[in-house]
Amino acid sequence: MNTLTVLGTAAPYPLPDRPCSGYLLRAGGAEVLIDAGPGSLAELLRHTTLDRLDAVWLSHLHLDHIGDLLNAYYALAYGELPVRSPLPVYGPAELGSRLAGFFGLPDVAPLSDVLDLRPLSDRHRVRVHNLELISRAVEHGCDAYALRAEADGHSLVYSGDCAPCPSLDELAAGADLLLCEANDPEPTPVHHTPEQAGALARRTGARQLVVTHVGPLLDRFEATTAAEAVFDGPTSCAEVATTIQVGIHSGHHGGTLPGQIPGEAAGVPCHE
Repeated sequence: MNTLTVLGTAAPYPLPDRPCSGYLLRAGGAEVLIDAGPGSLAELLRHTTLDRLDAVWLSHLHLDHIGDLLNAYYALAYGELPVRSPLPVYGPAELGSRLAGFFGLPDVAPLSDVLDLRPLSDRHRVRVHNLELISRAVEHGCDAYALRAEADGHSLVYSGDCAPCPSLDELAAGADLLLCEANDPEPTPVHHTPEQAGALARRTGARQLVVTHVGPLLDRFEATTAAEAVFDGPTSCAEVATTIQVGIHSGHHGGTLPGQIPGEAAGVPCHE
């Protein structure tokens, strides 16, 4: 069973009961943490443990997407967790220098017994067990990537943070589940609007759309409604603690997430 568990959606800072960006993907026999915004680690630990993760994938180096990587390091290094090999972390090439700077180190080598940093690049591909992760460079005013994850004939595409761009369209084509940010109320060079998120889902033939990373100038439920109006397909807002089955589709629009696993958190309806 391929599932995506929402750990955090807030931008650009965490809110009560709503951490910043983070998602747990379980697919192809692998467990991968996608982004690690502030607050997302505590939510992750409701569902799995750090020693069970196969990899971390980071879309870009803004704090609301990587802050809890530092907490993960401390947990792995000093938290009396079971001994494991260094955790592979895929992210922009400057991640090592950022971490070294935080710890006051000349380079990242002293951290390498805990974190195995592996730089992303455009069209980067890696296989984790039977899960393939494909990264494309996207437009966010910095080194930033979107992700396509494929396993068992199903696909998840995550926009990361970015404006509409051809590489994201290419990556998202035919996705079973499109997880797209809708941060801004008006078009900008660095983020999607809700309407642009809906348009992306429509033109790429996504099977369902989940709206996330809605910025403070928008109501996330109204943003989801606006995206749905353009997409005219199954559309939901990402809600913390909700688990979605990737590849299970519903004709339902709005409300709880399509493919939600029975017994998991129901989330908050997207229409009020």
